Amino acid sequence: MKGILGSCSPPMVLLFMAFAVLVMLPEASAKLWLAGDNMGWTSYVNYSSWTKGKHFYNGDYLFFVYDRNQKNILEVNKKNYETCNSDHLLHNWTTGAGRDDVPLSVTRNYYFISGNGFCSRGMKLAIHVEDPPRPPKDDNSEIGDAPALPPAIAEAPTLAPPLGEIGAPTPALAPAETEAPTLSPERGGAPTLTSRSQVLLMAVVFADAFIHFW
Repeated sequence: MKGILGSCSPPMVLLFMAFAVLVMLPEASAKLWLAGDNMGWTSYVNYSSWTKGKHFYNGDYLFFVYDRNQKNILEVNKKNYETCNSDHLLHNWTTGAGRDDVPLSVTRNYYFISGNGFCSRGMKLAIHVEDPPRPPKDDNSEIGDAPALPPAIAEAPTLAPPLGEIGAPTPALAPAETEAPTLSPERGGAPTLTSRSQVLLMAVVFADAFIHFW
């Protein structure tokens, strides 16, 4: 990778880096609207009919394709939109390339016209931008509402009482079996399993300490 980039010119390196960043970006949900579709931004087009049935959401873009030598993209308020007045602009989106996009980054009404007398020839566009719809509810949230079990399953069966409670006599243990055996004094001093483990652990610890010291 270093050898490939080293042999490329700086513009190619920047282009490669920009492409890598685009690949790593998540897929965007914004939409790019071509104003007027294949008719573009021109005269004698009914843009009110073009907007019917369309939903413009916050984050979308409007893309205008027009004759850069005559027409332009002017954003105005509602009053100047209705009267085709281009003297008081909110924003001039014209860059002179004839290919300009307008970000729809605010939830509100947008009004666009073209100056030089083209607004009166139909070059006026009004749209309403709304917030994107909420994502659908996660189906996993409905798993918690499990149906209640019927009483026959929900209630655990009652166990039968021990035989001693039914009435059958319980045999008594002999006195020799009821008392735990007592260790003799000779065996009482022998180390238990726990004490043997402790002795072995201490021996391992001392041996390890002696090896490190040596």
